Amino acid sequence: MNKEIESLRDRRLRPKLTLHLCCAPCSSYVIGLLEESFDLLLYFYDPNIQPKEEYERRRDESSRYADEKGIAFVEGAYEVENWNTLVRGYEDSPERGERCRLCYEMRMAETARFAKGNGSSYFTTVLSISPHKDASRINDIGFAMQESFGVKYLPADFKKKEGFKKSISLSRENGFYRQDYCGCLYSKRG
Repeated sequence: MNKEIESLRDRRLRPKLTLHLCCAPCSSYVIGLLEESFDLLLYFYDPNIQPKEEYERRRDESSRYADEKGIAFVEGAYEVENWNTLVRGYEDSPERGERCRLCYEMRMAETARFAKGNGSSYFTTVLSISPHKDASRINDIGFAMQESFGVKYLPADFKKKEGFKKSISLSRENGFYRQDYCGCLYSKRG
């Protein structure tokens, strides 16, 4: 990621990037890292987040932060039934298992589709900031979506260089609601 950003800076380019986000705490550090190099478009597409009240709380907190930063925010469809159908049979899959892979693919495919349709040159996701998420798997899926949708994927492992710790600090500074599970009810059980 750093080489890509340096190359853009050297060429004095600031392309549009669609950033998939799941919540304000995870996105705060990532937005700060990317906003100097990219014209950001924040995309909240998270049909995995349940119950609906939790989804709305995370969406509203993310939207509020986007407003404060002056960054465009778009909410995708809340397709919880499609998500439930997708992961049926994987309810007992462990964190980082097959259920998570399917969930990443669904959200990143929709993000890439949205990015392409909205004129973004790049897309990425904040998901790799979590110590519970497999950045290598997320990046592999991102590259597959790049091939499928024809929009460049910006690979990252945002938890590196203390990114996760910095996101916690930013969450406290901004008074964000911090959840205790990824959003999927099956992860809450585990």
